[in-house]
Amino acid sequence: MGDPRLASRLKEARTAAGLTQAELAERAGVSRKTVNTVENGVFIPSTVLALSLARALGTTVDELFWLAD
Repeated sequence: MGDPRLASRLKEARTAAGLTQAELAERAGVSRKTVNTVENGVFIPSTVLALSLARALGTTVDELFWLAD
Protein backbone atom coordinates (compact mmCIF):
# COMPACT_ATOMS: atom_id res chain seq x y z
CA MET A 1 0.00 0.00 0.00
CA GLY A 2 1.38 3.40 -1.01
CA ASP A 3 1.33 6.55 1.00
CA PRO A 4 -2.20 7.96 1.21
CA ARG A 5 -2.80 11.32 -0.41
CA LEU A 6 -5.33 13.94 0.50
CA ALA A 7 -8.20 14.09 -1.96
CA SER A 8 -10.52 17.07 -2.06
CA ARG A 9 -13.91 18.25 -3.28
CA LEU A 10 -13.12 21.83 -2.29
CA LYS A 11 -13.33 23.30 -5.79
CA GLU A 12 -16.56 21.45 -6.56
CA ALA A 13 -18.13 22.58 -3.28
CA ARG A 14 -16.99 26.16 -3.82
CA THR A 15 -18.36 26.38 -7.34
CA ALA A 16 -21.61 24.67 -6.30
CA ALA A 17 -21.99 27.39 -3.66
CA GLY A 18 -21.48 30.02 -6.37
CA LEU A 19 -18.34 31.42 -4.76
CA THR A 20 -15.09 32.61 -6.27
CA GLN A 21 -11.82 31.65 -4.64
CA ALA A 22 -11.58 35.21 -3.28
CA GLU A 23 -15.08 35.05 -1.77
CA LEU A 24 -14.40 31.71 -0.09
CA ALA A 25 -11.06 33.01 1.16
CA GLU A 26 -12.74 36.04 2.72
CA ARG A 27 -15.35 33.87 4.44
CA ALA A 28 -12.66 31.51 5.77
CA GLY A 29 -10.28 34.31 6.79
CA VAL A 30 -7.43 33.28 4.48
CA SER A 31 -5.90 34.50 1.22
CA ARG A 32 -7.19 33.60 -2.23
CA LYS A 33 -3.80 31.99 -2.90
CA THR A 34 -4.33 29.66 0.06
CA VAL A 35 -7.65 28.50 -1.36
CA ASN A 36 -6.02 28.04 -4.77
CA THR A 37 -3.13 25.95 -3.45
CA VAL A 38 -5.47 23.71 -1.43
CA GLU A 39 -7.76 23.23 -4.45
CA ASN A 40 -4.79 22.28 -6.62
CA GLY A 41 -3.28 19.86 -4.09
CA VAL A 42 -0.14 21.95 -3.62
CA PHE A 43 -0.87 22.61 0.05
CA ILE A 44 -2.40 20.26 2.61
CA PRO A 45 -4.64 22.29 4.92
CA SER A 46 -4.16 22.28 8.65
CA THR A 47 -7.03 21.03 10.77
CA VAL A 48 -8.02 24.61 11.59
CA LEU A 49 -7.97 25.62 7.92
CA ALA A 50 -9.99 22.56 6.87
CA LEU A 51 -12.58 23.33 9.56
CA SER A 52 -12.70 27.01 8.51
CA LEU A 53 -13.22 26.10 4.85
CA ALA A 54 -15.94 23.59 5.74
CA ARG A 55 -17.71 26.13 7.95
CA ALA A 56 -17.49 28.79 5.23
CA LEU A 57 -19.14 26.36 2.80
CA GLY A 58 -21.75 25.11 5.28
CA THR A 59 -20.48 21.53 5.13
CA THR A 60 -18.20 19.14 7.02
CA VAL A 61 -14.52 18.40 6.68
CA ASP A 62 -15.42 14.80 5.79
CA GLU A 63 -17.42 16.05 2.81
CA LEU A 64 -14.48 18.15 1.57
CA PHE A 65 -11.40 16.01 2.27
CA TRP A 66 -10.52 12.32 2.51
CA LEU A 67 -7.48 10.04 2.18
CA ALA A 68 -7.03 8.44 -1.22
CA ASP A 69 -4.56 5.60 -1.77
